[in-house]
Amino acid sequence: MKIEYDTAHDLLNIEFLDDVPIDDSLEVDGIVIDYAKDKRIVAIEVLDAGKRTTRKPLDLIDLAIVKSSRSDAVHEDDVAYRRKKKNRAKRARS
Repeated sequence: MKIEYDTAHDLLNIEFLDDVPIDDSLEVDGIVIDYAKDKRIVAIEVLDAGKRTTRKPLDLIDLAIVKSSRSDAVHEDDVAYRRKKKNRAKRARS
């Protein structure tokens, strides 16, 4: 997965499938979902991301998988996640 933010166009792009051609796109309220020919989601784009998420969309890149029902999923323990959340709150106030 790749996450990119284009500051010039205020576009946040989350790419799930690298090097897979986009066959179709669907836009719903400024969110564009790009599909492959077999209907897998290739990417999700957020138009006007700074207005829809936060003024600094790059701050969103600090990701954590908090909960999953799959036993083989990557987990981050609650203590580490709460620490990150607290640090993000401190940065936001600065």
